[in-house]
Amino acid sequence: MRDTAVFFRGQFLTVFAFVGLALGVALWALDQSTALATTAYVVIGIVIVVTAVGMVRELMSGHWGLDILAIIAMVATLAVDEYVAGLIIALMLTGGEALEALAARRASRELDTLLNRAPAFAQRVHPQTGDAEQVPVDEVAVGDQLLVRSSEVLPVDGTLLSARAVIDESSVTGEPVPVTYVAGDVLLSGTMNSTETFTMRAEKAAKDSQYATIVHLVESAVASRAPMVRLADRYAVPFTLGSLLIAGLAWYLSGDPVRFAEVLVVATPCPLLIATPVAFMGGMSSAAKLNVIIKEGGALEGLATVRSVAFDKTGTLTQGKPDVVEIRAAHRSAEETLRLAAAAEQHSVHVFAQPIIDLAGDQRLELPQVLAAEEIATNGVQATLADGSAVRVGKPSFIEEVVGTLERTVLVGGESAVYVSINDELAGVIVLSDPVRPLAAATVSRIREMGVSEVVMVTGDVASTAESIAREVGISTVHAETTPQSKIDIVRALQPRPVLMVGDGINDAPVLAVADVGIAMAGRGATAASESASAVITSDDVARVADVMLVSRRTVNIALQSIWMGIVISVGLMLVAAFGYLPAVVGALLQEIVDLVAILSALRALGAHRGIRSRGDAQGSGAPHRYAEATTVG
Repeated sequence: MRDTAVFFRGQFLTVFAFVGLALGVALWALDQSTALATTAYVVIGIVIVVTAVGMVRELMSGHWGLDILAIIAMVATLAVDEYVAGLIIALMLTGGEALEALAARRASRELDTLLNRAPAFAQRVHPQTGDAEQVPVDEVAVGDQLLVRSSEVLPVDGTLLSARAVIDESSVTGEPVPVTYVAGDVLLSGTMNSTETFTMRAEKAAKDSQYATIVHLVESAVASRAPMVRLADRYAVPFTLGSLLIAGLAWYLSGDPVRFAEVLVVATPCPLLIATPVAFMGGMSSAAKLNVIIKEGGALEGLATVRSVAFDKTGTLTQGKPDVVEIRAAHRSAEETLRLAAAAEQHSVHVFAQPIIDLAGDQRLELPQVLAAEEIATNGVQATLADGSAVRVGKPSFIEEVVGTLERTVLVGGESAVYVSINDELAGVIVLSDPVRPLAAATVSRIREMGVSEVVMVTGDVASTAESIAREVGISTVHAETTPQSKIDIVRALQPRPVLMVGDGINDAPVLAVADVGIAMAGRGATAASESASAVITSDDVARVADVMLVSRRTVNIALQSIWMGIVISVGLMLVAAFGYLPAVVGALLQEIVDLVAILSALRALGAHRGIRSRGDAQGSGAPHRYAEATTVG
């Protein structure tokens, strides 16, 4: 709303200033000096008042702006009767704000497109008649049967009821190739039906669905203030003092007060005021085209200067879709081990839980009744069965608390082990395999090539698992068997700074929040990690970490070029004006041209993503880290 108000206010003031300038030029040509002076005082006075109000608001919020130079310049032109020059400055200032709002709206088009794709209605099937009725998407309840026609956007997350469906997921995951699903598969809201009409069952309300989460992140991104405005503000005080010094010296040495006005006419650094936030909005738009939502402004500048990166493991560097490859019996049979584990894992959100539950379902095993269960972060699940037995499922150290010292099972590269105990006995070990993402190693390599000096892995998994995966992707420093608190301590102590943390799970939310920049891999189900991160990758593509770092660096470079271009050109024109070779009217016209060039330069950030090809491994999970063990290969 604020951006819209600024846009229309800028339009009104620009038209007002333009009419005033046109009238002023006509009066000047007709030699109507009194009418010209009256027009100038009215138009310039209103512009000064409006600008001053905005400047005071900025000062109250702790930001020293550069509008004061424009105000001083306009006052100076009135003082020395350079009315036309003053009217040009008024048009330049108001037109600059309008152009900034217009360019920002243009730059945020990709974000707006994502917002506009949010489904508004759903076709709900009546349970008795079977007829479909259109209802607002907010009225869809869990369990409702929905009809999705060809080319329609899926309104909520749900389960496919029809035999088959082909879904275009490019708007959510970034994958350009449609995906085929069969009955029972999970479907995501915001994706589009690429085949014939099908039916699905709603599993989440609209406000809790995947696309609603992404839309919320986009709204946060659009509302954020570009940090480069603050970076430009760092130049405000020295630039203002320098400009006033040059103008004062020109007046003092020449004895002509007109020189003071002529210098300040070209000292209004609109490239600093306009081009830098436009560049950042362009960079955020470019990131959105790569399926990366930058939620708040500081993340973009932070990503451009990252010097250390910490990666989570499961679902981040690995695909997060493990499969059970073997069950190794101990004091109970393999079947009983699976039954016990599946019963307890029904109360877990860990990435290893579902494969175990699915395997038990495939084997049609009858699971024991669970009276109570609790998931212990980074360790596992403990459950109490109906017969009073205590079951634990998780990492070996968690099981050793009740059974004593264990002999760790032998694993090969990429394998992880989940230990299962009942009362004080080891029931057995379930071995799973969670392969590394195909682009993980290349991503780590690209990050190092961009000047990042420290890349580490921070995971709740045991050392052998973590070291095996780390070696495969090219990471030498591993912090394993960490808790949410120890992850925070590790990232806080990591040097050099700024530090980027990349994770995907619920246990990653705190560390993503405390890192200088946090990126959440939302993938096929955003979690608390998405809410606490500075940026969110909405596709299951770890390569986007390196991509968004590159986009951020390009964007900051463009913004810095705009800042220095504004400073150099303004100082050059001030020196020319100081020696009396640049009349106020000519200087004001030149400044308009400089402003336009600066804005066009800043809009180059809209293409910061160019040259980065669409890629993705379409794997991953939004589950937290908990337990695992793997051996080191080699």
